[in-house]
Amino acid sequence: MKYVSFLFLVLVSASGFTQNFTEQDTLRGSITPERAWWDLNYYHLDIEVNPDEKFITGSNTIRYKVLNTEQELQVDLQPPLKIEKVTQDGKELDFKSKINAHFVKLEKPQKEGDYNEIVVHYSGQPKEAVNAPWDGGFSWKKDENGKHFIATSCQGLGASVWWPNKDHMYDEVDSMLISVKVPKDLMNVSNGRLRKIEETTDTKTYHWFVGNPINNYGVNVNIADYVHFGETYQGEQGPLTLDYYVLKYNLEKAKEQFKQTPMLMEAFEHWFGPYPFYKDGFKLVEVPYLGMEHQSSVTYGNQYGNGYLGKDLSGSGWGLKFDFIIIHEAGHEWFANNITYKDAADMWVHEGFTSYSENLYLDFHYGQEAAEDYVIGLRQNIRHDRPVIGAYDVNNSGSGDMYYKGSNLLHTIRQLVDDDTTWRQILRGLNKDFYHQTVTTKQIEDYLSKKSGLDLSKVFDQYLRTTDIPVFEYEMQDGNVIKYRYTNVVDGFDMPLRVFVDGEPLWLTPTTEWKTEKADPNATTFKVDRNFYVEKKEL
Repeated sequence: MKYVSFLFLVLVSASGFTQNFTEQDTLRGSITPERAWWDLNYYHLDIEVNPDEKFITGSNTIRYKVLNTEQELQVDLQPPLKIEKVTQDGKELDFKSKINAHFVKLEKPQKEGDYNEIVVHYSGQPKEAVNAPWDGGFSWKKDENGKHFIATSCQGLGASVWWPNKDHMYDEVDSMLISVKVPKDLMNVSNGRLRKIEETTDTKTYHWFVGNPINNYGVNVNIADYVHFGETYQGEQGPLTLDYYVLKYNLEKAKEQFKQTPMLMEAFEHWFGPYPFYKDGFKLVEVPYLGMEHQSSVTYGNQYGNGYLGKDLSGSGWGLKFDFIIIHEAGHEWFANNITYKDAADMWVHEGFTSYSENLYLDFHYGQEAAEDYVIGLRQNIRHDRPVIGAYDVNNSGSGDMYYKGSNLLHTIRQLVDDDTTWRQILRGLNKDFYHQTVTTKQIEDYLSKKSGLDLSKVFDQYLRTTDIPVFEYEMQDGNVIKYRYTNVVDGFDMPLRVFVDGEPLWLTPTTEWKTEKADPNATTFKVDRNFYVEKKEL
């Protein structure tokens, strides 16, 4: 057995933040030898859900390509769920477990280039979500009519909280069939396209097929007494089906609120490029929690109102112009589902860009000033508690500041690019060049630097790897000479800064050394451009 067996300490040196991690963190968060030798090709998740007992039973068929010859394979499944047996070619295999990680001893020789399958049979009462989606699992609720209202959510916690899989983000399955048997009076909605419904006297089995690569936390099950309606959006790649599944008594409210869906498609296809999953369509599905970005099956629970449960997170007023959950979670189709981080430490790639997408939605529909007011207003929520980037190889995400700080970082870079045509090309290029890929933050950072023609490395180091915000210090001297510098910055930080002298733009190039710049001797006002995420201090 190639276990890594130790307790270690990770130091994020830029901030002095420390945290202990366990062997389980390593087994979950690293590309272990028992994961590295095989590449996911196909899943068939086939389960029966018993709502009255809060019990699931079934199997997951895992098809994989052999990359190099090994005989031990890691599958993940979290207690209290239990693996009943694992088979290959109909023969039961031995396996050993280390809590969430299960190591299957393969008997069939694994030859490089071959495609093989194992079938993992499992059952039990999965972890019940305490505060979904932040503390996820299965949400077992009832609707106003006393009908079962059930959904899964598992970001961070891991998909292995409710089904056995290769629970690491670096390897996405190429396609997937999701078969869910439920009581006959209920409907299951999952990712992708509905292929067929099999019916017996007491049950219905819904078979959903996902024809695109999908990250495992994006897979979902939603079970309720749903009613369906839909429409077709004429997008950049042709007709795109927009399907909506809601509780029957919310149908009219949903028809009104979900009018924002074509609006978001219009805005995001403009800024980010074509919706990444035309083959699988787009769905909004009502759930008993706030919502999540499940790929092609975005879940919704924002009570059919604008804002975030009726609140404007920016305090600007613009946050009440859109339904936060519809816009934010759908934005994840481009950043999280199309472009997916390889390691949870880089979660800012999901959340920073998607938080920024709210700003671009406003920009498209309400104008640039509205977008600026909104994203700048979000700064009030930044805590500066930890760096945005977490610790690698242990399934550890960074600070929640990845949302608001991430969006303001990107808004600042837009100012540095200083050309919205180029900025839009960069955003669309990201989704084209990293289409259906898993990425590292280095790839994204390098791409933005290369395509913008700017060396942004120190900018990323400052905003992603420290908790410090640059301070622009300045004073006006006789003859309208501006004396200025940066403090509270990483070594080598020299981000250009736009200021306004009597309303006229002037670019400065501050460093940690004092510099001077002559301005119009008749000028009476000096202002730092608010769109740059810096603090200012007049001496």
